[in-house]
Amino acid sequence: MPALVTGGAGFIGSHLVDALLERGEDVVVLDDLSTGRRENLTAALERGAELVEGDVTDAATVSGLVEGRRPSTIFHLAAQIDVRVSVSDPVFDLGVNVGGTINLLEAARNAEVGRFVLASTGGAIYGEGSTRDLPLDETAECLPDAPYGQSKYAAEGYLSLYQRLYGLSTAALRLGNVYGPRQDPLGEAGVVAIFCGALLEGRTPKVFGDGEQTRDYVYVADIVEAMVAAGSSDVDGTFNIGTGVETSVLELGRMISEACSCPFEPEMAPPRAGEVQRIAIASTRAELELGWRAETALPDGLAQTTASFRRD
Repeated sequence: MPALVTGGAGFIGSHLVDALLERGEDVVVLDDLSTGRRENLTAALERGAELVEGDVTDAATVSGLVEGRRPSTIFHLAAQIDVRVSVSDPVFDLGVNVGGTINLLEAARNAEVGRFVLASTGGAIYGEGSTRDLPLDETAECLPDAPYGQSKYAAEGYLSLYQRLYGLSTAALRLGNVYGPRQDPLGEAGVVAIFCGALLEGRTPKVFGDGEQTRDYVYVADIVEAMVAAGSSDVDGTFNIGTGVETSVLELGRMISEACSCPFEPEMAPPRAGEVQRIAIASTRAELELGWRAETALPDGLAQTTASFRRD
């Protein structure tokens, strides 16, 4: 039985597909290619992965695929991830992040899928951390500041519901700010990729707010290891997947500048609605129950990311 990866043509998803193939697993990808790229899967398709073009909000497509392939594990990464889109169109955000998740859960229940892993979000679910004791663990109150975080929190609730009602084995991974090769430098999310692209192309990077806002940056290879560990486990619930370390946007820019050997002289812009000022997440539970912890130091991950942008 194959593993099904939704959003598998995207940044994180394509790395997960590669890792699963390395483990000798058969892989089916469901992606509508709205933000994912077919070229991210070039090597994977040559190795036997299957790409099905479709939208997780289409219940018939989802149920037909899951019923037909009978995957052993579903890794659900397809999502609407732009905070600004969620603020301007919360109904669309809800439809993708909650409706799409429900479609997959229903299909998984009917096909008796063994394991369901959701890529959720750390910072956007917990909300503002500037007045709290960071890093936050899974017991911290969830106070989303934007519809994106709220929709992911609701999706987590449906995982818990299907576990309680139907015995479906589920895990939600609350990811820190993921960065690494294949992240889109022209997208609306992923400051590392945006800064790398701007600096290497001689453009002026833009910093929103005062630049002192912090995030917990996690290298994509570490994220993939966490997903593989969660898929192989039978432990249910939510897991933070981060480093526990705060890094400001300006500090990050200076580090990328060093990795790129380019000056960092950003344009300052007004803050964006719905974004938190400070956040970092503690991953003790993932270490204890999944045997996972982040292994890639930020300077090392940035060096590898910068090198990949130079090659592209």
